Amino acid sequence: MARNDWVTFEEFSLDLANGVHNLGSNTFKVGLVDETVPVPVSTSVEPEWTDFSGNEVSGTGYSPGGATLSGTSTAEAAGVTTFDDTGNVTWSQNGAGPTNIYWAILYNDSAASKECVGFLDMGGPVSLQDGDVSITWNASGILTVTVSA
Repeated sequence: MARNDWVTFEEFSLDLANGVHNLGSNTFKVGLVDETVPVPVSTSVEPEWTDFSGNEVSGTGYSPGGATLSGTSTAEAAGVTTFDDTGNVTWSQNGAGPTNIYWAILYNDSAASKECVGFLDMGGPVSLQDGDVSITWNASGILTVTVSA
């Protein structure tokens, strides 16, 4: 796995089918976590997919729970639904910020167990003390769901 690689959790599709996630109306957040989180190094590993709050980084400039995605949207074309966010996420540099950022976890803040969608490899350790930490979503969307017959 390389820096900036996105991986959707395997359980996401099951949670989507079971109605845990409503991509059109739920609140989604991105939290930053440290190296102690059991994030898989490949999609063949079955990860724990819920509540990473015990692994969350802390420090000035980062609020517990992470950043709320402010412009999420869904669109469908030819059996492919795209989930996207119109904004990018940035935490501003802070001399007392966390220095141990390894992963960005996208999760459903509306879900009772805060079920996760996926994670982004930040190539850690990344330090908020060294500069802004930003996530720029792919121009093609955060993720797609494809229906095939």
